[in-house]
Amino acid sequence: MRSIDNFTFQGAPSRGLSFELLFSALNASVSGIIITDNQQPDNPIIYCNEAFEKISGYTRSEIIGHNCRFLQGKDRAQKARQLIAEAVKNEETCRVEIRNYRKNGDLFWNELFMAPVKDKGGSVTHFIGVQNDITLRKKAELELIEQKAVMEEQVKERTAKLRESEAFLSSIIQTVRESLLVLDPDFKVISANDHFFKTFKVNSQETLGKLLYDLGNGQWNIEKLKELLVKILPTNNPVLDFEVEHEFPHIGKKLMLLNAYRIELEGQYKDRILIAIEDITERREIERRKDDFLSIASHELKTPLTSIKGFMQMLKRLQPSGLPEQYHAIFEKVNLSIDRLNGLITDLLDVSRIQSGNIEIHKDTFNFDKMVMDAVDQMQSLSSSHKIICTGSTGVMVTADEQQLVQVLNNLLANAIKYSPHSSEIFVHISKVSDYVKVSVRDTGVGINLEDQQRVFQRFFRGAEFQKKFAGMGIGLYVCEQIIKNHNGTIWLESEKNHGSTFNFTIPIEP
Repeated sequence: MRSIDNFTFQGAPSRGLSFELLFSALNASVSGIIITDNQQPDNPIIYCNEAFEKISGYTRSEIIGHNCRFLQGKDRAQKARQLIAEAVKNEETCRVEIRNYRKNGDLFWNELFMAPVKDKGGSVTHFIGVQNDITLRKKAELELIEQKAVMEEQVKERTAKLRESEAFLSSIIQTVRESLLVLDPDFKVISANDHFFKTFKVNSQETLGKLLYDLGNGQWNIEKLKELLVKILPTNNPVLDFEVEHEFPHIGKKLMLLNAYRIELEGQYKDRILIAIEDITERREIERRKDDFLSIASHELKTPLTSIKGFMQMLKRLQPSGLPEQYHAIFEKVNLSIDRLNGLITDLLDVSRIQSGNIEIHKDTFNFDKMVMDAVDQMQSLSSSHKIICTGSTGVMVTADEQQLVQVLNNLLANAIKYSPHSSEIFVHISKVSDYVKVSVRDTGVGINLEDQQRVFQRFFRGAEFQKKFAGMGIGLYVCEQIIKNHNGTIWLESEKNHGSTFNFTIPIEP
């Protein structure tokens, strides 16, 4: 059963209505219902019912701990957001219509009614949000407006001309440096570009007008391709980066990345299917070789580095007395550089293990608050330029891989220090949200632009503006994300250019 932190519903009847019954009623509602904790920073969600999961497309583990604004994605300039913020600030009820986005990126209109929940002393402890999907109503309103618009006739004329101009479509197809196919609703090939003919060693006579599955004497009769066309594409969503691997008799094994779209004409998804085929066989082989190289190089570097570390420790024990202070300072700098290099090699080894699927989790039960404080104290001892301020507590024992979570914290703290060179404070907050623990690491540094925010957890990604100013390889956050995923948690970023960044992660208290 889903858990929910204890609080009192002001005015709730005390007779004949148990807490379990109230909870069951919430979960049975067809309206999406969430509860946020107003006593914690950023008002995180601590409860959501099944209807809210269905409306948003997110699972409960991806919802708990987030602020409700994550549903608006990049669409931040809505007046409704300001009304919600003012209602929270003034501890008032509010009703708004706001644009939200499901997990798959689809827009839906949400009618939100939000009300505060007060304790016996009159303080607002929580907010309850009741949400209804009004997309169809909004769509009808917009269609009515569009019907009255003078521009509609011009759009229809241009659409008709575009449909009549097959030559125009063909010219676009020929200029693209990918294999492109245009199919009719029965999956017969209407058009193909030269890149397709060259890549798959066929000609137009063997291709045009033929059923896709029959091309090349049945070479394209591929089960995964049928799955794409028959099961996935009819949902009217574009299919992006769909991997298909197939052994072609004449050209050998190919690993292909497929993107498929239904071309929408007059609101119908039935006239044309556009498939873009990218041959990534060579690129994937290069990536594999690079991963092999990183794995081998990391292992080979680890052994001499361990020896160097041992010799440095031996030198420290054997050093004579009376040495100048400059000697001790240089000695400590060498030790610090060795530790940094060791950390970098460890990250490379982690990347290698993740890519090969060999990363292991050793779970045990430990005091979560103590683990966080120890990691903060250790990082504080290594940094004299920043003060790390830790607030909040969970008071729980967590079952997880403690060393891996320490690694995540070290990465997030090190990044916060690195990317806030002109500030002096880093803020860490820990809290218990429902049956999860949440950690937030906030800095007031350079921040990350919206475009780069979408890619910060990708392997080896580094924003162009940071590459010259800050050292790094772009693997720390990738490792962090994989560790949190392996713990069935979520990690996310909130940032604004020149106003700092906040990295948050949640993991379940019990596995």
